[in-house]
Amino acid sequence: MPLAGEGEEQTVPEFPPLIDLSIPLPKSRFIPVPHVRQSYAWDCGLACVLMVLRALGFTGVNLKTLRQMCPTMSVWSVDLAHLLRRFGVDVQLLTVTIGANPGFADEKFYKENMADDVDRVNRLFENAGRAGISIQCRSISSDVFRSLVLCGRYIVIALIDKKWFRSLGWTHEFCFPDCFGLSSGYTGHYIVVCGYDHDRDEYEIRDPSSSSEVQRVSTGALEAARRSYGTDEDLLLISYALEEDEESLGRGRSRLETSTTAVR
Repeated sequence: MPLAGEGEEQTVPEFPPLIDLSIPLPKSRFIPVPHVRQSYAWDCGLACVLMVLRALGFTGVNLKTLRQMCPTMSVWSVDLAHLLRRFGVDVQLLTVTIGANPGFADEKFYKENMADDVDRVNRLFENAGRAGISIQCRSISSDVFRSLVLCGRYIVIALIDKKWFRSLGWTHEFCFPDCFGLSSGYTGHYIVVCGYDHDRDEYEIRDPSSSSEVQRVSTGALEAARRSYGTDEDLLLISYALEEDEESLGRGRSRLETSTTAVR
């Protein structure tokens, strides 16, 4: 697996389908994921991992534990993948760049830590196979992304550019200059995507920077945010045991409807 910046042109191999598209999908589906707020400007990814672990039934884990297990304040998607594997969780990382993207070196968001990050991040990519992490160099279309959420077999952690949500009216009660879009450039942030509502064409997400337990975002806003330059279109697909119950199909979600924020 050639790493970014090694002088080799990255090829795009053929990958098997992530889901069987011949199987009919429901129009809407929601996976119950408890909301966790981040503690610092840099631990949004760890908060997303904790949300996933709690959705999978793990107990006795908190953000302090995860910060000790992932001792860096410059957290990349591959860090989160390795962290999930330490709990035995099945995870796939989809990205358009293998390794630390050298094109981000001059981006303000990455610039301060890039020199220190490159070797560590590239080693994590190189060791991913031995850790049981599937890494696929691929871009996911809007339709395929929607199908991944609707199939109910994955909880998704997505890297987004926060400024797209801010420009569309997203507000935050928990705000840090470096992480939540107070600068005009790329602002990386992790969210959990755990549902889709066909009638509203909205995704249900968990945003660790918000006090709202449930948030909604339009397809257009999420697509712009996750495809923005700086994200490498990173997606973590975490396997989830499908349960065809009323809650996952969107009927009887009253306990999650107590606090909802929508972004279009």
